[in-house]
Amino acid sequence: MQHLVPAHVRYRPGARSPAPAARPALDAEVLAVLHRAARALLAGLPELGERLVDLLVEREPAYRAAVEADAESVRDEVRRSLRLNVGSLIRPGALREEARRCSWAIGRARAEGGLPLDALLRAFRLGGGMIWQELVDETTRRHPADARLLVHVAADVWNFVDDHCAVAADAYRQTERELMWRRENRLRLMTAALLDGTARIADLPATAAALGLPGQGRYAVVLVRLPAGRAFADGPGRVRLSGLRTLWYRDRDSEGGYGIVLLGERSGGGDRPGRDHENGPLGTDPGPAPPPGAGGAQGGADGRGGERPGTHGPDVDAGEVARRLTVPPAARVGVSPVVEGLVAIGDARRLADTALRACPRSGGTVVLEEHLPAALVVSAPVLGAALSERVLGPLLRLDLSDRDIMLDTLTVWLACDGSAQRAAGRLYCHRNTVLNRLRRCEQLTGRSLTRPADVVELSLALAAHALLDP
Repeated sequence: MQHLVPAHVRYRPGARSPAPAARPALDAEVLAVLHRAARALLAGLPELGERLVDLLVEREPAYRAAVEADAESVRDEVRRSLRLNVGSLIRPGALREEARRCSWAIGRARAEGGLPLDALLRAFRLGGGMIWQELVDETTRRHPADARLLVHVAADVWNFVDDHCAVAADAYRQTERELMWRRENRLRLMTAALLDGTARIADLPATAAALGLPGQGRYAVVLVRLPAGRAFADGPGRVRLSGLRTLWYRDRDSEGGYGIVLLGERSGGGDRPGRDHENGPLGTDPGPAPPPGAGGAQGGADGRGGERPGTHGPDVDAGEVARRLTVPPAARVGVSPVVEGLVAIGDARRLADTALRACPRSGGTVVLEEHLPAALVVSAPVLGAALSERVLGPLLRLDLSDRDIMLDTLTVWLACDGSAQRAAGRLYCHRNTVLNRLRRCEQLTGRSLTRPADVVELSLALAAHALLDP
């Protein structure tokens, strides 16, 4: 067979062939030869299509798998593309745009089917090469003297092939972006439903499989709020949870987000952790390496940069989660108690919210189980404010400097387990000064620091004042 142009030419993604310039009268003979050969190809199109499918199966493993999965779909795609592309050589004005739409549809369908882009482009080039070779063979066989004239349209034919490669590639990439967005959005919606407690029990197996989490695992939820203007995965002070598999859900409207932390898996459970989710709003923090930013509201851990953690034992509790957590200075963190199963993630999220409300405004980490009195106060803010006013009202109405001294002394004394000596060391004053201030507090509040019920009331009132006072 006579080859007039090489079978492979360089392709630049996105390039579009310019409109052909007006041909001189001499080219009329060339076009007549091209149209005559193209009409002969149209007559033998079914056989040509089968040969192209066989060639794809032989040379492209990805197409071999596609044919094994759905041979008729591939054949129909090949026949339709050949018919429009060969026809557009004869009637470019009538069929060229339809042929481009066909190539766009093929690129979109193959992206949805998971066929690699390079295999798709090679298939287009194989098809273009086959059409060109058939044009040459047909002319050489029936009109040998006219074969030399095809050289004058070779560039146009291969520009046409390049144009359709670019159309198919554009469609493929656009569809790939859409599919990625849909997948990430689906995972985000699944995670949001878990955290909101709105996930249906019937949907939990599918959710567990999609997120790669065991349905019967032991979990805790971490809520992180960063200082204003600080991105969730920004700079060296990014959020990390070392050695524990964590699925992060970024809040779009605030600095921070939730982390669903897998602490262990119930033995005998059928669900096993799946693959990591890369470059999306969700991610897995495998431990030592900080999570890179991606997607959503500044990033998600994606499981790259560390060994995958194993299943953890029952000794990993919420306190251990707090100890492994690294956050930037002034960040506020709430850690829920451990819950059993994905079905309880919504409850854990609400408890993490409560823990965060019990966190000081200056920052810190609050494990709910270790701050239950404060959690009780912030869970009923109206009652907490009423308690603060009823118990501490006389102290709150003192002059500002005097009020702060009294409240600080009482707070430090309680933190030192009622030791005036230790409280004096923290307050940099004499022990007798502490005792005098405490006696004054008793007089103003009407509470005795030797009566356990009064001490509990004072402790809760101080917590309410610290957490709820604007």
